[in-house]
Amino acid sequence: MWNELFVAALGLFLALFFNWSFRTLPGENWQIIGSVPVAKEGADQWRGHNFTYYGLLVATAVVTATALFFILMGSVGVPATMTAMVPVAVLSLCLPASKILAQVVEKKPHTLTVGGATFLGIVVTPAVIWATDRACSSYFDASIPMLPALAAIAIAYAMGEGIGRLACISFGCCYGKALSECPPMVQRLFTRYAFVFMGKTKKIAYEGSMDGTKVVPIQAITSVIYVGMGLTALLFFLSSAFSVALVLAMATTQIWRIVSETLRADYRGGGAISAYQIMAGVTLVLAVALAVLLEPEPLPAAPDIRKGLEAVWHPAMIIALQMLGIGVFLATGRSKVTGSLLSFHVLRDRI
Repeated sequence: MWNELFVAALGLFLALFFNWSFRTLPGENWQIIGSVPVAKEGADQWRGHNFTYYGLLVATAVVTATALFFILMGSVGVPATMTAMVPVAVLSLCLPASKILAQVVEKKPHTLTVGGATFLGIVVTPAVIWATDRACSSYFDASIPMLPALAAIAIAYAMGEGIGRLACISFGCCYGKALSECPPMVQRLFTRYAFVFMGKTKKIAYEGSMDGTKVVPIQAITSVIYVGMGLTALLFFLSSAFSVALVLAMATTQIWRIVSETLRADYRGGGAISAYQIMAGVTLVLAVALAVLLEPEPLPAAPDIRKGLEAVWHPAMIIALQMLGIGVFLATGRSKVTGSLLSFHVLRDRI
């Protein structure tokens, strides 16, 4: 019962959060969270560095996905200290790769790609799990079961990227096609739910010149599909159906990544089939192959969400997650494509 209650509570919270986000984040005032003065510009102005809601939402997504991974690994009895080595190694590789691969594909120095990071992640994660288990199992007197670990990562990824797409709504990136350019069926389907982005500093404005235009809400669709399937896969995981959870989470996310690009208008590289679609296809094949080839390992007990929650309800874990969030925010939240000029004055009537 506790397992089902956890999934239901998580789903309810995210449904309410998404409802607010879809209505609010396309607005002009939900891109820049603050600006920090860094250098004087003339007598009364300062040049500022902008920090964005994009970074805050990406940090929220990464922390949520990481915490969920710890919860799921704890639910199958893997110690938190041993678990920590896996996301540290994977994130250390994938976060820099998300920028490098975007530069290679899109030829832009100041952008990121989740798809590229996912592709590298599914390639390196089995090796990271194997190496961590070999190096630490005797020390911790425990082991990392490969199939549950991969399923936990797939679920955490689906949930994390689903939440992370809210960052794209805030920044106006990864935007959909203009509704007027879509087939009549698509227009009828999304006319009530179309996004209208406001603000000249949003990417859809300076790259696509579509601010103020009704567009397909592709980010919202992706969020709903990823989180919906992530929650479903989570139920299978907690029922010990690890292969099903892995295939469901990865198949849904990667197939939708391939399909969704037909509804996107932002630049995805040259060619009829983008590099990201190819990466998604390869990722899907690898995930299915792992689910089929890996033999389920016997576990001492069925997954128990209460054990997982105990694993993260520790001061050291809470502080570590907070530090992770701050680090991700500083890495992704400082805008490199917008600037600001600040001026300060005294409120004479309050002296």
